[in-house]
Amino acid sequence: MPGKNELRISTSIARIALLSSLVAVATQLCAQAPARLVGTITAVSGTTLTVKPDSGDSRQVAVPSSVPIKRVAPGQKDLSTAETIQFSDLAVGDRVLVKLDPGAPEPNSQALQIIAIKQTDVAAKQQKDREDWQRRGVGGLVKSVDAQSGDIVLSSGIGATAKTVTVHTTKATTLKRYAPASVRFDAAVTAPIDAIHSGDQLRARGTKNADGTAIDAEEVVSGTFRNISGTITSLDAAGSTMVVKDLATKKPVTVHISADAQMRRLPETMARMLAGRLKGGATPAAGSPSSEAASSSSQRPGGQWAGPGSGQGGTGRGAGQGGDPQQMLSRLPAIQLSDLQKGEAVMLVSTFGTTEVTGITLLAGVEPLLEAPAASQNLLNNWSLGSGAPDAAAQ
Repeated sequence: MPGKNELRISTSIARIALLSSLVAVATQLCAQAPARLVGTITAVSGTTLTVKPDSGDSRQVAVPSSVPIKRVAPGQKDLSTAETIQFSDLAVGDRVLVKLDPGAPEPNSQALQIIAIKQTDVAAKQQKDREDWQRRGVGGLVKSVDAQSGDIVLSSGIGATAKTVTVHTTKATTLKRYAPASVRFDAAVTAPIDAIHSGDQLRARGTKNADGTAIDAEEVVSGTFRNISGTITSLDAAGSTMVVKDLATKKPVTVHISADAQMRRLPETMARMLAGRLKGGATPAAGSPSSEAASSSSQRPGGQWAGPGSGQGGTGRGAGQGGDPQQMLSRLPAIQLSDLQKGEAVMLVSTFGTTEVTGITLLAGVEPLLEAPAASQNLLNNWSLGSGAPDAAAQ
């Protein structure tokens, strides 16, 4: 499965399509927009829905038996092909737009019409988007930007998987950029190509050429992020924060860990194997402790890594066999802030900031990797972008 972060790119592309479809169909309900409620069903009791709006407190809405209920697909813009469903078809987690009866006595709310997007439809779109981003997407670090031609050159992958990718954009390409202190895709804003700079992280989706060295982009999202390697000087699990002494600046940085952050720990033998590869050394021989440890923890039978993309057109081969180490990282068990210890070395990619940042991806057990810091940071940068699609769930 793709990692959660991802350039968490997190609520999502599907949510934006979902909201736009609900707004579009709402205009068909009445020439003058009635009072309406857009949100997620949190409870169904008798003939009453409890709906949590995108902002504000939950509301209970009575639904008389005569109320028409339409089901639309995520992204659907009108009601011409909408399916009529029953109240019993609605479920917790479904997204709804409820046209409210302005004549209902206060403080009660009563529905006149309901437009619903089923949670199962959203999940299906989420999975489809993830697969499409994996199949048709590229990610990496920006090397150069030519605003006049619309071409962006990326450095993608590491080691045997490293390559230069040219992202071709046109006026039809959707260009978005993360907010300075956010990793939420739904908070990304439209920005011109000249907002993209060398060193930024970028992900694009579109039509790739045969060898994957160029892509005609339909969508691009980029952001400026910070790489930090250092040791933990304090932890506050309750406050979801930690302080890391940056080895580069020798200064402390407060790192906020959100629920969307990807956090993994490398076993020592695997870390040494990966460090050897990053430094250009030989991989462990078959049967060696390092080779056996890597095989037992992260490989499928037959020497194939069980990382994202396995069975989906990727090579699926492990770091020791010239495959994609980002996939290996994504398969490692997730850890929590409470699993870390003071004095432990970590590497992370975060939002851009000087004294306070929000962690995006964090890797513990990295002492051997710090022997090759430049290559290791490239590994982490590509992992944060390349482990899967932007979160497509509409929550």
